[in-house]
Amino acid sequence: MDIAQLSDRILNADRRALARAITLVESARADHRAQADELLSSLTTSGRQALRIGMSGTPGVGKSTFIETFGMMLVGKGLRVAVLAVDPSSARSGGSILGDKTRMERLSREPAAFIRPSPSQTHLGGVARRTRDAVALCEAAGYDVVLIETVGVGQSETVVSELSDLFMLLLAPAGGDELQGVKRGIMEIADMILVNKADGDLKSTATRTCADYAGALRLLRKRPQDPEGFPKALTVSAVEATGLDTAWAEIQALAEWRRQSGHWDRNRAAQAQYWFAEEVRQALSARLDTPWAKSRMTELSAEVAEGAQTPQAAARDLLTGLGVANR
Repeated sequence: MDIAQLSDRILNADRRALARAITLVESARADHRAQADELLSSLTTSGRQALRIGMSGTPGVGKSTFIETFGMMLVGKGLRVAVLAVDPSSARSGGSILGDKTRMERLSREPAAFIRPSPSQTHLGGVARRTRDAVALCEAAGYDVVLIETVGVGQSETVVSELSDLFMLLLAPAGGDELQGVKRGIMEIADMILVNKADGDLKSTATRTCADYAGALRLLRKRPQDPEGFPKALTVSAVEATGLDTAWAEIQALAEWRRQSGHWDRNRAAQAQYWFAEEVRQALSARLDTPWAKSRMTELSAEVAEGAQTPQAAARDLLTGLGVANR
């Protein structure tokens, strides 16, 4: 594969080249990893930045419908939009449905939009390990906004905050029990809560729910990366396409404030450090997946169970065998 040629095609907004590059960075083959590293390094000098928006929501909230309607609105404003949708993988087979292109039929036909589903491959928070690389590729290809849709809601979902400039939590009109079920951790990282389905018979319920969430957000400690009034809760309807312009205006206002205040650059620098440490952890974890390591772990586990070794001594034994210093 000619990496220089692929790089040039991505910089010229070639969607097929972008899709091919994402397939390359998602590959676990050693030769592909080397090529992916070369490609990403060649694209870092482009200096292009997109607005990265992480999105999550409870099952059935209408994430795909919202993203399609929101994406269509952004395209209508002359923006180029990329959607990176992470689908849950089967823990048994590793397979994934990857049905986002069928759920976002209108947006997938837009020349200014790019939709790429990826399997989570059991990674925490439903964020594929290489999603960050895919984001970087979309930025190099000149997309203005990158929407990162993740699976479900949970404490591990907070990893999406290490990928995005802003994090939006999409919720459905609900009562107090459902409000209590939303984890505090994800509420603390949300920059904006959007109560979807604010239409028809649910409109008044959505308004009350939005007020409940707004009250909950006020109880949380104000964060240094937020201007006055943030984080905030708003009502939207993906079906009727209402409230989206307001949400986009608030997103732009928050992003601009963070750029002007310096929080934008500091956040991206901290994210780069996070993913450096994550790459190291993943590489060390891969060392445990070799036949020798698996066999040795089985032997040492038996010795620990029999009391022949303490867990600490057995761990030192394994790490020494892997050539990893144990302090």
